[in-house]
Amino acid sequence: MRPPDMSDPVGRVRAFLESAGCASQITHSERTIFTVEDASEAVGAPPEKILKSLLFVTDSGEWALALMSGANRVDGKKVKRLLCARKIRMGSAEAIREFSGFSPGGVPPVGYPAPLKAFLDADLFEHDVVWSAAGTDHDFFPITPAELLRITNGITADIKIQSS
Repeated sequence: MRPPDMSDPVGRVRAFLESAGCASQITHSERTIFTVEDASEAVGAPPEKILKSLLFVTDSGEWALALMSGANRVDGKKVKRLLCARKIRMGSAEAIREFSGFSPGGVPPVGYPAPLKAFLDADLFEHDVVWSAAGTDHDFFPITPAELLRITNGITADIKIQSS
């Protein structure tokens, strides 16, 4: 198998979706999807149906994904427990680009050089379809939460900060 072309982030996501047997089609938008609010407007879906793909790195250098409903905030302590790590931090923009070739605003749930542990916010499953970035802040695709769980080989978890 050839290594992925790191200079074509959308192509990497498209190739992954095809190889995983996922029928989701990537759409390019002239409007940015950099923030949840931007994505909500560009896609025409409410914020809770926008998928945030957040990359965390442990103190031992392991990367993992927290896949969140756009309406929720991730609880880093819960992710740390799931990873059985002493310390974790959200990846910086520079570290994410260096590790994955993706930039903030376009970080997808798939298309990485190697499989990552993925934790899916349980609230995603309240929706038939969620909308994900596809490698840039102008490309996105729809996917069912069940299909997202399958193609990421992830686990559903309570990883959001609880509202008081």
